[in-house]
Amino acid sequence: MEQVEKLITQTLDKIRHFLQRDGGDVEFVSFKDGVVYVKMQGACQDCAYANADIKELVEVILQEEVPGVTEVRLYEGQSL
Repeated sequence: MEQVEKLITQTLDKIRHFLQRDGGDVEFVSFKDGVVYVKMQGACQDCAYANADIKELVEVILQEEVPGVTEVRLYEGQSL
């Protein structure tokens, strides 16, 4: 599990610049049962397109790069 989380973090670091160019960012929160939980930061935090960015950018790339990732969800303070 620790290796998977490290690979998730490394992959997020690779794609972070796409979000940062619009003033946003993404933070890894946790990985459980194939689901990666992230927080959006900066301009992405309150952006109406945050969910689309998660599904169309972050989720697609993590699924390709990290074995076992089935979905990416926004962390909204729910218990994991």
